[in-house]
Amino acid sequence: MVATSLQHLRQPKYLIGLIVLLTLATIIWLLTQPIGLEKLPDEPAEEIGWTTEPIQPIPIHLVLDQRKVQLGARLFSDPILSRDEKISCASCHDLQAGGADAKAFSIGIQGAVGTINTPTVFNSHFNSRLNWTGAFETLEEHLDTPLLNPTVMGASWDDVLHKLQRNAEYRHEFSSLYPHGLSVDAVRDALTVFQKSLYTPNSRFDRYLRGDATALTAEEQEGYRLFKSYGCVSCHQGINVGGNMFQKFGVLGDYFVNRGNLTKTDTGRFQLTGKEEDRFVFRVPSLRNVAVTGPYFHDGKAETLDEAITVMSTYQLGRSLSTDQIRCIKSFLESLTGEYQGKPLKAPVGKVGAVRILHGSRISSHAG
Repeated sequence: MVATSLQHLRQPKYLIGLIVLLTLATIIWLLTQPIGLEKLPDEPAEEIGWTTEPIQPIPIHLVLDQRKVQLGARLFSDPILSRDEKISCASCHDLQAGGADAKAFSIGIQGAVGTINTPTVFNSHFNSRLNWTGAFETLEEHLDTPLLNPTVMGASWDDVLHKLQRNAEYRHEFSSLYPHGLSVDAVRDALTVFQKSLYTPNSRFDRYLRGDATALTAEEQEGYRLFKSYGCVSCHQGINVGGNMFQKFGVLGDYFVNRGNLTKTDTGRFQLTGKEEDRFVFRVPSLRNVAVTGPYFHDGKAETLDEAITVMSTYQLGRSLSTDQIRCIKSFLESLTGEYQGKPLKAPVGKVGAVRILHGSRISSHAG
């Protein structure tokens, strides 16, 4: 009986059927595996509440090649990437100061002043689009903007590769990590992997979403309730509390008329599309770590979180909030501050919004 069964299995049609079944089982297994995210076994989705809240927690762990992270970190902080070797990525994205630089407009090579506020680099990997106008879909695409802009870093890829090739340590690191050694694609990849590592999990709000009811105070919970009931969450939702859609700045009021001094930068996505419906439309910024990333908006005009909340309630919601309501919403927003490398982010030292030059040399957006 056993011998007969084995003979049947040796027949081509049975072998083919067995191969098909094994192939289907393998495909199903692969489709059910997490891609890029490592989920802790003690954090099942039903306990985290991903399906019941409009905001999701940042994963505790991301699966990344730590050798590339280290190489990208070195490049990120190395001014060798700029033409004059004085400006690095970290010059505008200070990882000790919320991932931005606490200025309304950043400073490029030779003291050139920007035309648009630099958002934080933290959690930019979770944005569906990058740059205030949403001009880029990936971190790789975005890299050329700061690197090649003549008044941001003012470099060229030929120049960057030439300088890196002269460095024995860089040559060795790239040759050990990439099959073709040092190349434009390899530099882009190392910087991209490092930027993916700049995520800030374990905020108090995320702990609250994961089931820790004590992680938020009553005032912070009330702020979250107001945030949802007033409609803020219609634009600021998802894992990054924003960063995944576009919206007009001034839905229920003309922000730019009241502010005055209209600039080309103020036209938002209109600069890319030329479509009238995109005038004054911007990518909705992430509110992750918003308490430590001021000044706010593309023009850096709101220096404090209270100012930003007031502007948003006036021009986006058409509401006038009370002092108590602003305080509660601010408290909720402060609970979104996460941790980088196990330590809570802190606000930068010094006065924010110190640079408000509206004339002289300019640089275009290099913000994420």
